[in-house]
Amino acid sequence: MQLSRLINNLPPYHFADAKKKIADRQAAGVDVISLSMGDPDLPAPPAVLERLWSALQDPVNHRYPEYRGMYALHEAIADWFEHRFGVQLTPERDILPLLGSKEGLAYAAQSVLNPGDIALIPDPYYPVYVTGSTTLGAQPYFLPLREANRYLPDLTAIPAEIIARARLLWLNYPNNPTAASADRAFFEEVVEFAHRHQLAIIHDMAYAEVYFEDFRPMSILQIPGASEVAVELHSLSKTYNMAGFRIGMLVGNPQLVDAVGRLKSNIDSGIFRPVQYAAIEALQLPSSWLEQRNAIYKRRRDLLVEGCNELGLQAEKPQAGLYVWAHVPTGYTSREFANWLFEETGVFVTPGTNFGPAGEGYLRISITESEERLRLAIKRMREALRK
Repeated sequence: MQLSRLINNLPPYHFADAKKKIADRQAAGVDVISLSMGDPDLPAPPAVLERLWSALQDPVNHRYPEYRGMYALHEAIADWFEHRFGVQLTPERDILPLLGSKEGLAYAAQSVLNPGDIALIPDPYYPVYVTGSTTLGAQPYFLPLREANRYLPDLTAIPAEIIARARLLWLNYPNNPTAASADRAFFEEVVEFAHRHQLAIIHDMAYAEVYFEDFRPMSILQIPGASEVAVELHSLSKTYNMAGFRIGMLVGNPQLVDAVGRLKSNIDSGIFRPVQYAAIEALQLPSSWLEQRNAIYKRRRDLLVEGCNELGLQAEKPQAGLYVWAHVPTGYTSREFANWLFEETGVFVTPGTNFGPAGEGYLRISITESEERLRLAIKRMREALRK
């Protein structure tokens, strides 16, 4: 059998490969502490599980679901968005529920890009931004995210001939992997840039509700004129510890939302109805639930950042997100140090270069393990580094 050029040129997905490496070491008897994925270890809220179980009992919910989701879910998303960001969305025009935000990233790119177009992609990046663009025959143009520039892309450095062919700008704040956040001034600059150059913006905001202290990440749709050029993706995976439920949302520009809906309905099906009911329950939870959950993550963040700095892996405390972006020791590449750490300690972290060349010199470390396991990871790392 001869496979397509698409499949032959498709790189292995890092996190699928990571899971295999972890499983192999565990099978060999190693107590692996995986700090590589943003996979919440905390349970989904009890009220969500109760709503899921209740909906499972009704046989009508076992049938094919609506392709674009129940209207009640659209309404719940609109209410949540207005309460959280102060932005009004029209339920059936500006909102599309998704089987997790990851599929929305790919479908949104397919709805905008043609072969030969250019996609502007920050580097480092979530890998789907690249595969979602290049599998269509579009060309990536990478915008380096530098620590000196607060991990924000320098739009003024893009050559005019590149901008002329560009159709799409990818953004992701709070950022994965750098854990950086963006402010209003940056979003205003980006929206004006997109209007001036007739670009579509896909803003991946999967980490919107993991935040610390008094910081609250803002939506790009809070900027006047943003809905004319931008869509934004949100996920219940990180927000409500529902990663395995596979549910998210695309909101914003109605033309692009509708295009993704048309494409999606021709490729896959809707969301299992009990999961939709569970999502409605989650979106109606009081803010106190989120505050308590984020307090747990804050303690973990502080513990991990302090541990990294003690070990010489310099790191700043992020304002939001599930990751610490730490420097590797002098004399190592990111991959060399991550591999050495795994072999010596059983602590699995992600080298920054898994997210692009600009990630060299860094590690992405997740806070989705208990404080006890994080302390053990730091202890193992300390002992290995002393040797």
